[in-house]
Parts: sequence; structure tokens; C-alpha cells
Amino acid sequence: MEKDIENINNEIENKPKRRIKKEARNIIIATILLIIGFLNDYQTRYVSYIALVCYAISYALVGLPVIVMAIKNIRRGNVLDEHFLMSIATIGAIILGEYTEAVFVMLFYQVGEFFQNFAVDNSRKSIKALIEYAPEVSNVIRDGEEIVVETDEVEVGEIIRVKVGEKIPLDGIIRKGETSLNMAFLTGESMPVDVKVGDEVYSGSINNSGVIEIEVTKDSWDSTVSQILELIEESTEKKATLESFISRFARVYTPIVVVLALILAFIPPLITGTSFYIWIQRALIFLVVSCPCALVVSVPMSFFSGIGRASKNGILVKGGNYLEVLSKTKTVVFDKTGTLTYGVFKINNEISFSDNEWREIGSSLESYSTHPIAKSITSIYGDKYKDEITNIEEIRGKGLKGEYNGKIVAAGNLKLMRDLGSDIKEIDEIGSHVYIMVDGKVSGVFIISDTIKDDTKEGLARLKKLGVDDIVLLTGDKKDTAEKIASDLGIDRVYSELLPEDKVSYFEDILENSKDRKVAFVGDGINDAPVLRRSDIGIAMGALGSDAAIEASDIVLMNDEITKISEAYEISKLTVRVARQNVIFALGVKIAVLILATFGLAPMWLAIFADVGVTILAVINSLRIL
Repeated sequence: MEKDIENINNEIENKPKRRIKKEARNIIIATILLIIGFLNDYQTRYVSYIALVCYAISYALVGLPVIVMAIKNIRRGNVLDEHFLMSIATIGAIILGEYTEAVFVMLFYQVGEFFQNFAVDNSRKSIKALIEYAPEVSNVIRDGEEIVVETDEVEVGEIIRVKVGEKIPLDGIIRKGETSLNMAFLTGESMPVDVKVGDEVYSGSINNSGVIEIEVTKDSWDSTVSQILELIEESTEKKATLESFISRFARVYTPIVVVLALILAFIPPLITGTSFYIWIQRALIFLVVSCPCALVVSVPMSFFSGIGRASKNGILVKGGNYLEVLSKTKTVVFDKTGTLTYGVFKINNEISFSDNEWREIGSSLESYSTHPIAKSITSIYGDKYKDEITNIEEIRGKGLKGEYNGKIVAAGNLKLMRDLGSDIKEIDEIGSHVYIMVDGKVSGVFIISDTIKDDTKEGLARLKKLGVDDIVLLTGDKKDTAEKIASDLGIDRVYSELLPEDKVSYFEDILENSKDRKVAFVGDGINDAPVLRRSDIGIAMGALGSDAAIEASDIVLMNDEITKISEAYEISKLTVRVARQNVIFALGVKIAVLILATFGLAPMWLAIFADVGVTILAVINSLRIL
């Protein structure tokens, strides 16, 4: 485990930083040298040795990496890609004596690549927190004594002891004690789950209130925590990387351009008997014009501008390709807790059966509990009578009881009320019910549940208006709670009571049934990481979400607002539209100038305009997105 953490840290944290610094340094030096060489040419009216040295060093800094990549791709069998075309085009410009053009083309390309790489690398986070979530040691009872051993060494059938506040290290069955568990790591559900002897518990759950002893049923490698780590790895492998537009385009464009250039260089002189030099020169101009600089730079620049605009609105996009995928998305799948809801408890309703101060009395009694639900009540009504309540007794899995002015008071679930002699019927309302008994009679009930975010309904409605026609909810919540929320929010489909492996399984079914439709997943918990990885586009609620969910996602909403998803969707649509405009414009101009170059009607200045000029105009168009 320690070795894995070290390897991940070294790979994710150090390598991108070194690469980005090197790219930035090369671009800055190359730009300075290009300016010096150009100014020297302008002053002397001819290419001096100083200018030649500046151009040579500048080209080496920004052009050699492209040439090296072209050679590597040739060895891999991928001959005619954008690296190859840019290499022969700029070398052709050097042969023609257009040194500034050659360097400028490569410099523009590297700037575009730098922006794209920076946007991706700067957003990646370590998954160290997720790996370290699994407890490394366990308290095992051997020969009647409690000893601490490494979790990997605990065998199936042994008894482990888990104290209050500790994580359950291995899956098993409770053999002694009662408690409530925080299972948010597994299900995303913030509501504590009461467990007792005979109940099955899962590794990764946090023990909230009582010491329990568990009989281990699974080895550490097969535990729930380990399965989540494996799911993330498998999901990462299954998620295909979206190829860049230029790479796809170059497969067709590059071989056509190269073949046409060769034909232009050798066929006309053989037919007409004219000089090879003239036609080779035209062929090189043809290659300069055909250099895909405008496409290579403007398309990534369009997406980078989209990323910039998104960031201004609190939306972190880890790469331009994710905007392209988002623009095609028609199905959005949501987690609930912390995503559509705040993930904190709140009193949603109160039912009163008495005029006495049952709220303040019940809250004062609950102040003796550390249970999250109890804290949500005390935060509202305080502990006014705390010192006057005596003989306090905690009843595991049910609640608290005590005496107030000689009268029996209690706060807890329906089971506790029945045990204390009440015949009150169960309240038919969604949420957790805390019954308050004063003087042996139920005086009132608190209805407590997680609270839906203020902008959730608006955000989902906006998504539907923008063209998302299938909104799905995957949650670890109980069925009645999940269906009520889905009904209130206008969600099309809902799947409830899911563990992490269930979420992945159901999500796989959604992907399979979606065919050519792109599917997005929105979540915030560690348990959501496998599904975020597997989705076509993973969106994490960043401000309150886990590091694992943020690392596994493609887009992060920094302020957790659901309406930001619709904003991201709108930005993605605009970005793709501008990128397509740039492609059509660049290709249109290039085709026109290529035709002129074929007949010797395109001087070098026009060739430069068809490349650099079109590039600049396309970049300006891209900046409109901002």
C-alpha cells in the first residue's frame, strides 16, 4: 500500500510540474529569440548570422519536440499525422528561406499544446486520500486479549473490536454490541444506520456511538474498501480517451496533402518539360499553405477559451475534450446526498400533541447524545433544561430517556416509545422520526431529513430546457425517500438502496442502453469515484466533495451549485460551435490559396497569410467565448 501511494504521488505530482515548467521555459526563450531575429532582419534588410542563430535555437526549442514525436509515431506505424505534416511544412519553409515562418508555426503550435496540457495537468489531484482511507491496522481479539495487527494479517473467522470513532477495517457480522454507523463512504447516504448483533457491516463504515465486536467474513483483499479501489482502476481502463479533433482530421488531411505536394513537384515538369526547381518550389509553398497551424492552434484555443469562461463561473474543466463530450450529452445521472442535497440534517417538520415545552425538553435531553440527528435538534432548540434532567440512560439503537422534575422524559424512535408504554401510531412522513415523550406521553415528533439544495429544482429544469431528456437518480437512500425526492424534482428514473458495486452495475446498464448517447454522472462522495471514472463525462461537486471524487471527475463544480451544470452545458455548446466555425474558415481559405499555389499564383506572403493570418483570425474568434 505504501509503495502504491509513493508511486502515485511521484507520477501525478512531480512529472506534470516538470513538463509544464519545461514547456513554458522553451516557449518564452523561443519567443524572445524569434523577436530578436525578426528585428535584426528588419534593421539590416537581410538575414544576418545573428538572426540565423536566433532562428535556429528558437526552432530547436519548439520544433524539435514535434519532429521527435513525428519520428516516434512513424516507428509506431502512425506515419501521416499532424506532427509529420508540420515537420515537413516547416522544413520546407526553411528551405525556401522563410525562417520566421518556420519558427512562428512551431511556436504557435507549442503555445496551443501548452495551454491544453496546462488545463489538464493543473487540475489533477492525488488519490492518496482514497487509498489511505482503508484502515491499515485492526484490533483483533486473540486468546482473550486485544492486540493490534496489520489488517492484511487478519483471517476470516477472527473477532475484531471497533471502538467509537474508528473505521470498520473488514467486512463481517456483529457478534457483540450495538451502535449506529456512518456509511456515507459506501452509500453516500448521510443518515446513520443502527446496527445490532447479527447485522452485517462493511469496511469503510465509521462507528458512531458504541463499541462493537465483529466476526470477519472477508479477507482484506476482498473487503468493500478494496473492491472500491479495484472498481476505480477497472473503470479507468474502460473509459476510452476521446481523440482530439486534429488527430482524427490529420489521418485524412495529411496523406492527401503529402501526395498532392509530391504530384505537384514531379508530375508537371515531366509532362511539360519545365524546370523541376520551379515546381518543387511551388510544392514547398503548397506544404507551407497546407500546414494545419490554424486548425492545430485555433481548435484547442476555442476549447481553452471555453475552459477559461467556465472557470470564471466556478466550473473547473480538466480538458477541452470534456467540453466536446458534454455538448453531446443527453442523459445525466445524479447521486443524491451532497449533490442534489446539502448532506446535512435539518428539522423539516414538527408534529405537536401537547402544549408543554416538549421541544426544549427533548432538545435538552438530546444534548447528551453525539448522534448527528440529536445535534440537528439541539442546534435549533438548545439545552435549556439540560442540568435539570437526571437519571439519563442511553438505550442502544433507540434513543435516550431520563427524568425531568420527577417525570419520565424520552427522545428516540418508535420502538423506544412502545417500550415505554405508548401506543402512538407510526408517522407517515418521509424522513427520520424523533419522538419526544414528556411525563410518560408522546408530546411531539421531529421530522428530520437531508435538505434539497435551493437551486436543485431550477438546475434540473434548465438542463431539460437545454436538451437533456433523461435525468436519472442513483442513490443509497431508502426507496420511499428516493422516490419522493425524484417526484418533487421531476427526475425521470430513480434507483435506490445501492452500494458502490450496485451503482457501477446500474450505471453500466444505463451506458449499454444509451447506445450512441453520451452519459454524464454527477456525484460528490468517495463512493461515487468508480462511476465518475466510468461515465462519458464525470462531474464532481468540488467545494464539499471528496478528493477522490474530484480526482476521478472530468468537470468540478467549485461551489456545488446544480445550476452550474446547465451553465457548463451552454458553454460547451458555444465552444464546439466556435471551433467548427474556425475549422470551416481555415479550410475554406487554405483550399482557395492551395489552388492558387498550384498554378503559381500564390506568393509566399499569401501563403503566410493562409497559415499565420488565418490562425490569428481564428484565435480572435475563439476569444469571443470569453
